[in-house]
Amino acid sequence: MTRPNDPEAGVSTRRMTVAQALMMFLANQWTVDGDVRERTIAGTFGIFGHGNVAGVGQALLQLHTEQPGLMPYHQARNEQAMVHQAVGYARMRRRRATFAATASVGPGAANMLTGAAMATANRLPVLLLPSDTFATRVADPVLQQLEHPHDPGMQVTDAFRPVSRFFDRVQRPEQLFSIALAAMRVLTDPAETGAVTIALPEDVQAEALDVPVEFLQPREWHVRRPVPEPGELARALEVIRAAERPFIVAGGGVLYSGAEDALRSVVQATGIPVGATQAGVGSLPWDHAQYAGAVGATGTTAANALAAEADVVIGIGTRYSDFTTASRSAFQRAGVRFVNMNVASFDAYKHGSQLPVVSDARRGIEALEAGLTGWHVTADYARRIAVEKSEWDAVVDRALAPTGGELLGQPEIIGAVHSVSDPTDVLVQAAGSLPGDLHKLWRVRDPLGYHVEYAFSTMGYEIAGGLGVRRADPDRDVLVLVGDGSYLMLHTELVTAVAEGLKIIVVLIQNHGYASIGHLSETVGSERFGTKYRAQDPETLDFVDERFVPVDLAANARSYGVDVIEVHPGPDAVRDLRAAVRRAKQSVTTTLIHVDADPLRYGPDGGGWWDVPVAAASTLTSTREARADYERLRTAQRPLLG
Repeated sequence: MTRPNDPEAGVSTRRMTVAQALMMFLANQWTVDGDVRERTIAGTFGIFGHGNVAGVGQALLQLHTEQPGLMPYHQARNEQAMVHQAVGYARMRRRRATFAATASVGPGAANMLTGAAMATANRLPVLLLPSDTFATRVADPVLQQLEHPHDPGMQVTDAFRPVSRFFDRVQRPEQLFSIALAAMRVLTDPAETGAVTIALPEDVQAEALDVPVEFLQPREWHVRRPVPEPGELARALEVIRAAERPFIVAGGGVLYSGAEDALRSVVQATGIPVGATQAGVGSLPWDHAQYAGAVGATGTTAANALAAEADVVIGIGTRYSDFTTASRSAFQRAGVRFVNMNVASFDAYKHGSQLPVVSDARRGIEALEAGLTGWHVTADYARRIAVEKSEWDAVVDRALAPTGGELLGQPEIIGAVHSVSDPTDVLVQAAGSLPGDLHKLWRVRDPLGYHVEYAFSTMGYEIAGGLGVRRADPDRDVLVLVGDGSYLMLHTELVTAVAEGLKIIVVLIQNHGYASIGHLSETVGSERFGTKYRAQDPETLDFVDERFVPVDLAANARSYGVDVIEVHPGPDAVRDLRAAVRRAKQSVTTTLIHVDADPLRYGPDGGGWWDVPVAAASTLTSTREARADYERLRTAQRPLLG
């Protein structure tokens, strides 16, 4: 009901609950990025329980009944997975759009914490609406409420504070207006975005208030694309022009700002080589002359060799994680300078750089190209780049080729899947040993074709994230590669795929344990302890190597209503895997391909290092030997003060 409130001022209001007003508000928010205008909140994921069923749940039902399609609702089978879907969607939409996710009081809300941390670590927007206990405390304590004698006001939702870019709690209905607007500002700000959390007490959700109609009208949020400050740009250009061995590190910011064409233009004009972070893969196609491949701990020999020799490192849209810098061992040249271009000053000043450029990636790259007109790397350096790239390409050719062995190695599996994929297919991955191999080996042909969540490396992200990708672009095939360890963490969203007819292709690699941590365990002298899926001996409490756990993950997936293809071990396994992927691509429904693998067959070494401290004292010979190697390797670490 709309009614006049102040006739002289022309203000009208609607009597609504807080939840109804919030849902209507969210349905009318729009992101504008240049010529692109799209809904900021594409829909709402929700699992209902006490706390949100009578508030947000009722509001979504009412909207669906009165204005179908205005705020689409989607089910999920796990609250964490709701957030993963939203993040997958947001990345594919280049951070212009995302989803909201609502959960009930207590465990429902707490289940979203991992997703919140993942979104914030990745600088990807997601709106979280966890329910809270009574603001009035009229019923206290309620079911699933935490009780802290020293602080009765502290609840589960307070745990979202450190993992959110924005957090607030609607303790009174009148607070909704300022909180909702502040939340939207952070969601659409490329320098600040991440998990945005609005805690909603269960009684406040259902309270009514007079809502100004203006609050419910369509509102546009224009994405800021700041250009470099002239002084910062001039200092950066002076250093780059004087460089003998410049090297670009392309991060996720290149893709989020749509800067891949600008990057291609500037490197073609200057000859500067490019190494990509996990989030930056796709900034250039794999066969571009200036693309040296992945850089850092999971990098290629080409990119890491060029990085080690670089006298000027130009970071564009990267947060410089330890994997990118190989734990500060990647850049070895004495006196190396860092030009850090990032829309967030926090990242632009990383590692003590004296050459920060606070700028949108695309605007900054365009400014660099204009300032480098007529400048090019030397002929000797250009030849060096070409040789390194050619040698690494040959390494990849060998790694991806079938070996004819009884059990496939992971590189063979990657090669088989890639060989029958289309250029616009989207690879989705997150955790285990796959990110390292994919970073080096997957030959990306499309800017959005590589989707590896590696800021938080969240086990269980893959299937849910793949659904988010599919929602964002239903015209692409989504190839989800997942190990058995990560699959067991969170596979229930296969039910969502079946229920909503969302087609994804899941390649489940059966390692019978944690392949990645098993390998890491060996390198730190822990002998793969606790990383194998084996039956436990009741007397020794050891997990016996010969006693595999009789788990049938193919049957598990089949029980969800998914089409399942099993690729059996043997000399024809590569052929059968290729045929399975082709069949899955022709299908209109979700398919899971189960393939056994040898977790001890590793991808090629790219020369990177990752700092994982080894026990400094031990009675185990393996640990003492690993500590000696660690002490030797960490001598390569540098302060990286540019």
